[in-house]
Amino acid sequence: MTVADLSDDPRRLAEAVLLPGFAGTTAPDWVRRRLAEGLGGVILFGRNVVDDEQVAALSAALRSARDDVVVGIDEEGGDVTRLDVGTGSFVPGPLALGAAGDPELTASVAAALGERLAACGITVNLAPCADLTLAAEDPGIGVRAFGSAPDAASPHVAAYVTGMQKYGVAACAKHFPGHGAATEDSHLSLPVLPRTAAELREVELVPFAAAIGAGVRAVMSGHLVVREWGEEPATFNRTALVDVLRGELGFTGAVITDALEMGAISGAYGRHDGLGEASVRALLGGADALCLGGAAFDTETLDRTAEAIVAAVTEGRLSVERLADAAARTASLGTSPAPATVRPVDYPLGLSAARAALRITGAPKLTGPALVVDVQTEPGIAAGPMPWGLGAHLAELAPGTRTLSVSPDDVATVVAEAASAESVVVVTRGAHRHPAVREFLAGLSTVDYIRVETGVPGPETGDRPRIDTFSGSYVSLRAAAEHLARA
Repeated sequence: MTVADLSDDPRRLAEAVLLPGFAGTTAPDWVRRRLAEGLGGVILFGRNVVDDEQVAALSAALRSARDDVVVGIDEEGGDVTRLDVGTGSFVPGPLALGAAGDPELTASVAAALGERLAACGITVNLAPCADLTLAAEDPGIGVRAFGSAPDAASPHVAAYVTGMQKYGVAACAKHFPGHGAATEDSHLSLPVLPRTAAELREVELVPFAAAIGAGVRAVMSGHLVVREWGEEPATFNRTALVDVLRGELGFTGAVITDALEMGAISGAYGRHDGLGEASVRALLGGADALCLGGAAFDTETLDRTAEAIVAAVTEGRLSVERLADAAARTASLGTSPAPATVRPVDYPLGLSAARAALRITGAPKLTGPALVVDVQTEPGIAAGPMPWGLGAHLAELAPGTRTLSVSPDDVATVVAEAASAESVVVVTRGAHRHPAVREFLAGLSTVDYIRVETGVPGPETGDRPRIDTFSGSYVSLRAAAEHLARA
């Protein structure tokens, strides 16, 4: 069954644009049934992953219903990983790749990841971020971007797209028109970008243009308001998606929405009952595939959403032609990658890239077994909890090393523990964004320590020896540990 077979069936066309998430590591019966009946596809998250072999089997089960089932995943590498959610990513994050400064290396890393995803049966990867790191207090992007300067970041965005799509997995540049200047997280509320349309064209849109020039097959809309384009977020906004993205930038592929149950949208329309209206508005705005994947949905939620879309067609708000066009573009992302056998992760390539990204200040080196102080802060919603860390790597390379996981309030504990340690390593994640962490570091004035920053380096300076990794990935932490142990 193809989209053409559904041209006179609004209900099945409505289902064909939906990409829900689900719970569990096997395909639920209701998901398989709905896929056989025309559901567009699914989005996989960490809750659906055990290992590559299991994901490959899950994808095969999902795609047994139809040849054009979309199987998406949010695998950015670095801090945002689904395949390696238990260990940390074997691919350094975008900011680390940008820091390494070699677009050819970025293309190689993305190709290795694309080959791995293809072997796992993934048809579209919701990456790369074409956003820029523009606001120091930005809570949503940070290390997920390739940098802050459009001319420097754009070649990496294009290289990532080229590498990812080499093995048939569609790349998806996000979050149009660019989230980096936002000071609110669209997972929680609706940001209004403090940018003019002219500023966007000169800065934020440059990496998206590079992605389009590289042939990116999908672009994700951001839940972001640009006042000059009206009061609706880009996900609902025809000026953003039709006039600018398609008209000015020439994009012809599929527009995927960011998850419609996110706070930026559900705050206005209701987390569940409003999904139908949000879906209709997204389709009217020019979006094609509707991501409902952040939460595990059920048949009742899907029914209400599809029924709202059908009602909009019946009432004349939404044309069946617009719906059929969206369904066709969604189905284009279900093209199956070339069959491949799951192969070992290219760990040496990822580690080499992570080493190239390290920025060393002073002469950070251990004088003996270390006390690793891991300063805990609230994780970003996109990344979720990051249970991996530097301590395990250093414990292997410098026997006797131990890890102390602390909150920013635990200065006294750290000072006491550091008194008996030969070396002290303090690990932070975007310390400049957290006043409590800055106070914590100031409270360690009597401690001789090495700083390892795994987030976006802040403007703070000092005389402490330091390593910036630009990523919390497995390979980035390993690279930092190797440097400390051998320096």
